[in-house]
Amino acid sequence: MALIPYLDENSNNLSKFIDFDRDQNVFYNNLYIEECDFVVKIPILKEEIHPEKIKIEKFNLAKYTYLLDYD
Repeated sequence: MALIPYLDENSNNLSKFIDFDRDQNVFYNNLYIEECDFVVKIPILKEEIHPEKIKIEKFNLAKYTYLLDYD
């Protein structure tokens, strides 16, 4: 059993949105996987993004405010 289910490009279970971490002063591009309530948080930075800066965490979208969503 996989931690994150297989996602094909035609599925509607992936949402994309931008948020801002006030503590670290960083904007994040978020890929929210609705089926398992996980989010992949990719920092939006001027410099190169290193894999250790990408976060994967359990997430409840209803508990947070985000800046915008997009397709």
